[in-house]
Amino acid sequence: MAKRLLEVVDLRTHFFSDQGVVRAVDGVSLSIGEGETLGLVGESACGKSATALSILRLIDPRQGAVVGGRVRWRGRDLLTLPEREMRFIRGSEIGMVFQDPFASLNPVFTIGNQLSESVRLHRGVGRREALSKSREALARVRIPSPEVRLHEYPHQMSGGMQQRVMIAMSLSCDPRLLIADEPTTALDVTIQAQILDLLEEIQKSSGMALLLISHDLGVISELADRIAIMYAGKIAEEGPARQLLCSPAHPYTRALLRSLPRLGGARSARLEVIRGSVPDPIEYPRGCRFHPRCDMAQRVCVEREPELTTLAPGYRAACHFAGRLLHGAQELRGR
Repeated sequence: MAKRLLEVVDLRTHFFSDQGVVRAVDGVSLSIGEGETLGLVGESACGKSATALSILRLIDPRQGAVVGGRVRWRGRDLLTLPEREMRFIRGSEIGMVFQDPFASLNPVFTIGNQLSESVRLHRGVGRREALSKSREALARVRIPSPEVRLHEYPHQMSGGMQQRVMIAMSLSCDPRLLIADEPTTALDVTIQAQILDLLEEIQKSSGMALLLISHDLGVISELADRIAIMYAGKIAEEGPARQLLCSPAHPYTRALLRSLPRLGGARSARLEVIRGSVPDPIEYPRGCRFHPRCDMAQRVCVEREPELTTLAPGYRAACHFAGRLLHGAQELRGR
């Protein structure tokens, strides 16, 4: 196994509203090794982005806080570091690509100004050298005429170009880990494929680790070495990508896979849906949080919350019937 870079242990992040406490991240544990890609998948509002923001301590203190857990980065707990040290780690050692590039880029500054600011801050170089490195960063993400683009503003670029700029900004200081939060959201499928190919190419050439966050299992399956499925603030299942996609051990993962369109399927066939909706994070249901939507739910699912249990080396699931599901799927594949 690759040397561990990041280890998140029992992470808990709460947001505070007039209606009550929103337990957005409620005991998440995961890890990422050097050069590895971990895909974090789940429906909207399951806590994926809140997990990423918590790792980098970017939760707005006026709205919420990390209330428990540990985030170990190369052996150091990021949650206890002084803010000055944390600012160095952000960008220099851990980069992040946010969901909406247009909202993340400042409309009143040129692309060159925004890129070079990050380089000057983390590398301590002068303005001319910072602009030179910014030009190299744009070329690295395959933006044509980078010397011209440096002097343009975000509104002069397409959504795909803006996302490439965000990736260039995140990679400008050669981080060891890149967190990509829905990097292909709102892009058409052709541009999505280009962004994914770009991330894969850069990762292979640099050896960086990648935490890829998405609600789209198709996107995740393209790049991920391991996949973690998140539901209602918790990890429901985690394991090697191929094994999890072929032999899922959690009913939620199975339901997600059944809801995907398939090539060669009957054109008139309706896609399966997961009945119900994501539970209210202020008041999660008793027992298993998925049981109100689960076709396999039994009395034990209502009465007792399942633990995230190791079923095989590197494979975990939080379901009372996970072992039976995993072994049953493996037996079917073996026939």
